[in-house]
Amino acid sequence: MVFGENMAPVGSQNILWRQVWGIAALLAVILFSFMAYGLYQPIILKNLGFTGLAAWLGIAQGFLGAVLEPLVGGASDRILRRFGSRLPMISIGTTIAALIFVILGLIVEGNLPTELRWLVPIMMTVWVMAMIVFRGPAIALLIQFAPLEKLPQAGGVIVLVMGLVGALGPVMNILLKTAGASITFILGAIALVLGATYLFSTTPRHTLILPPAERRSPGSVFLLGAIFLTGLGAGIEINLLLSILPAMTASQWAGRIAPEFITSVILLLSAVAAIPLAKFTAKLGVVLAMGISLGAIALFMVLILAINNSIFGGIFTLGISIALGGIFINQIPFCLSRVPPIHAGLGTGLYFGGMGAASAIVSLLMKSTPVMTPGIAVLGIAIAWIATIPCLVTSSRLAL
Repeated sequence: MVFGENMAPVGSQNILWRQVWGIAALLAVILFSFMAYGLYQPIILKNLGFTGLAAWLGIAQGFLGAVLEPLVGGASDRILRRFGSRLPMISIGTTIAALIFVILGLIVEGNLPTELRWLVPIMMTVWVMAMIVFRGPAIALLIQFAPLEKLPQAGGVIVLVMGLVGALGPVMNILLKTAGASITFILGAIALVLGATYLFSTTPRHTLILPPAERRSPGSVFLLGAIFLTGLGAGIEINLLLSILPAMTASQWAGRIAPEFITSVILLLSAVAAIPLAKFTAKLGVVLAMGISLGAIALFMVLILAINNSIFGGIFTLGISIALGGIFINQIPFCLSRVPPIHAGLGTGLYFGGMGAASAIVSLLMKSTPVMTPGIAVLGIAIAWIATIPCLVTSSRLAL
């Protein structure tokens, strides 16, 4: 099967929706798995005597992802060129992650010998690495299932599904705590296998034959650096936003709504807003749309800080939710459109590697700062937006 410039079948200008839903299903399962991991990781480490390790392990895994994501993405591109498919790498990552989940589920609530307890944080780190192995290549598949100009519409389905899963976080946490760590991890393993199976069932088994025009270099080091730094800037904004805005909004409403439920509302609104925003992205272009969305978040956060009023705070939070939807709907098309389609894995790896570094940096900042005040967080958001602008411009001028 020969694919054209955007790696959708030659002559096809339609989105392959069944395949897009397959990607969405797997990414939703990945998000659920990370939610389960994030819930039980500190509890398990504390029970095993690693009380102070949980936060540092998360920071280390974030920086590890910053390095591993681009490497894995580039490796998936090489596998695609050699075997005509990214599915082998996705299969390996899914199998390892599911197996580790099962092992953790069997041992975490047992009497693990003291001399073997150190294996648990190692397995947790290997699990995160395995998730990275197939997450980026799964996202890179999107370029094969939608024309370049329709990536935002296809990505809208993914954002909607993941937003709904994220919005159900508080309810899921209650259910998962009731179920216990063993059942939760085994359910996570089953979900990973089912998600991968559904993706495989929707993905054509034909070998991808690449025309010579597709065998191009990924671009200059400046372009690749701009993609990574854009992910870093966007990640810092999102992490600072979600770490401080729910508490700010809750305080304006005199604590009548818990911060975690405010987070759910923000994620739900951003997911719903992503669908209509896809149409505007097609007109503006992903670079301009990303810049406007990042800038809108910074502006609204400044307004919330300056005008301490519950009504205006609600309006500004709504604006932030919509802007967050703008970032979510544009980030995948952004990294896929900056490099040639044959290097889609590297493009997604660089962007989400930057996101992983951002998560680690914000976690490190919050750990080293006695109190993360709203003023410090808003200043960080503004700086991240300003620093991201030249990266977006550079990526636009150098994109291949």
